[in-house]
Amino acid sequence: MSLAPLPPTPTPPSPVPGEDLRDMLRHGLITAVFCCLIASALTLTKGGGWADHLVYSLAIGTISWLFIDGCRLLLTRGRAIRWPFGARGYVVVVVGVTLGFLGGNLIGDAWVGAPTFDFLDFAGHKLATAIVITITATVGMCFYFYSLGKSKHLQGQIDLAQRAATEARLKLLETQLEPHMLFNTLANLRVLITLDPPRAVTMLDRLNSYLRVTLSGSRALSHPLAAEFDRLGDYLELMAVRMGPRLRYTLDLPDDLRDVPVPPLLLQPLVENAIRHGLEPQVEGGEITVRARHEGGRLVLDVCDTGQGQAPDEAPSEGGGFGLTQVRERLATLHGDTAALKLTPLREGGTCASISFPLTP
Repeated sequence: MSLAPLPPTPTPPSPVPGEDLRDMLRHGLITAVFCCLIASALTLTKGGGWADHLVYSLAIGTISWLFIDGCRLLLTRGRAIRWPFGARGYVVVVVGVTLGFLGGNLIGDAWVGAPTFDFLDFAGHKLATAIVITITATVGMCFYFYSLGKSKHLQGQIDLAQRAATEARLKLLETQLEPHMLFNTLANLRVLITLDPPRAVTMLDRLNSYLRVTLSGSRALSHPLAAEFDRLGDYLELMAVRMGPRLRYTLDLPDDLRDVPVPPLLLQPLVENAIRHGLEPQVEGGEITVRARHEGGRLVLDVCDTGQGQAPDEAPSEGGGFGLTQVRERLATLHGDTAALKLTPLREGGTCASISFPLTP
């Protein structure tokens, strides 16, 4: 029996044009707010009209923002990190500051009716003050946006690493589950070969069909709930060959839940547990009911049996706790604290194992 291949290492997603546009507009909005603050500070410290200071500030900030953000996106097309490295990044900032300073002051002078290039006059330290404010504000905003972008990139790398770890962990759990089921089936087949060879042949055919479906092709981390029920039906048919009329089962899957994604082999350990601890110890056997339903935005999967039941504090027999442990670990890996596995004794006899987790949109 070959082990499933490990999932490929996730690669950073390519930048999405719509996301770039949203980032650029967000930067523009932050720049506009910052320009309003600068205008307010200049009004309080130097006097004059707030509207005039706002025009100068917005003009300088808008030109610098459009040039720097536009060049940033053009120079980093197709890259995960959306900021040019090395000298190109510094050149973009310097040119953006220069254009913003010259263009913004020309627009501001035109607004207040001052002579063209009046801002170049050194009288009253007007030029020096404008240069210092422009450089300080622009460099500060660029560093702020660069820090935001770097933080976003690092968070994306962390998410990729966590997803890769989750996928590897799920694959490991699944490769542990399938040999467990296979060994149990082969042990039962060994007994049948001696006691009932025709039924052993039928069981072997069922096992061959089950393994062909299970091991064909590459394995996904999830599949539709309908596929989970189909494979569960194959497994129950396999068990019915061994148990005969002592095993009866019902599979109840509503049509609106057939396409809900679930991890493979999620329900089979619960069915194994119901057969091993509930039905097999009874001479008359019993019935297993597997059903899916949704409650308040959550998917609920029930595996109920009419067997002898098991007390909540009863220690499982040899191998009995393996499947339940794996189910709990897989749920915790995929859904964290939002998923739950609960065992409930039924009043009429038997046990009901219920899995619940949020429905995937």
